[in-house]
Amino acid sequence: MDIKSYQSHAEGFVKHYLLADPFLPYTSVLAGIFLCKMVYDITQSFSSIHIKSYSALTKVKRTEWNNRGISTLHAIFISLMALYFVFFSDFFSDQRSLQGLVVFRSSPLSSFGLGVSVGYFLADLGMIICLYPSLGGSEYIFHHCLSGVAVAYSLFSGEAQLYTYMVLLSEVTTPEINLRWYLDISGLKRSKAYLINGVAIFLAWLTARILLFVYMFYHVYVHYDQVAMMHPFGYLLVFVVPVALSVMNLMWFGKIVKGLMKTLEKRQ
Repeated sequence: MDIKSYQSHAEGFVKHYLLADPFLPYTSVLAGIFLCKMVYDITQSFSSIHIKSYSALTKVKRTEWNNRGISTLHAIFISLMALYFVFFSDFFSDQRSLQGLVVFRSSPLSSFGLGVSVGYFLADLGMIICLYPSLGGSEYIFHHCLSGVAVAYSLFSGEAQLYTYMVLLSEVTTPEINLRWYLDISGLKRSKAYLINGVAIFLAWLTARILLFVYMFYHVYVHYDQVAMMHPFGYLLVFVVPVALSVMNLMWFGKIVKGLMKTLEKRQ
């Protein structure tokens, strides 16, 4: 009875306080930061025991190794959330007119996912700044600040959550990029896995960071009458953030294509 009573009180606390609408944005952000710390520690412990090359790395490289473990897990989590809301759920569908305008729709689940992402951006940005430039240069700081502000605004305002998830779906390329780094740092740059990974990055980048952005711009065009009703700051973010990220994506895509071509030439 005591266990059931405790369980009932715990479930009530989570439902009525931690996941209640007024507190959900804050608790989800804190959950994101906590999960980053937990994944960092798990990656460190697992790698030090099971991966021989890990102990031979410098302290900075080990930190980056652990940090990429965080970004990989976040990418998997937010990509699954984005896939659900963008392609599988009808929550943001035009057919559900009773739910209100598409650009103003939000739910506890969609807000929770964005909150976890904000927590990740805050934690990762903190690490990048503290260890600058070991974990990334100014372009990474710009990317995280821009993305973090846009996701946080969508979380706390409830506006343009569909477009935010469309942009966050680009995180599907992160696991492949991190795997490429892991293969390189482990001395497997000439392996078959490295070549396959390069092709996977090319395809994922083309789909999630080029074609999907084109689809998002088309969706904004079709629903411009709704977008125009947003708060001026949100309206600005809908155009500025995707355009800025698109420019960065195209620049990085050029480097990916050149890198893949060099790899293919060396193997011939």
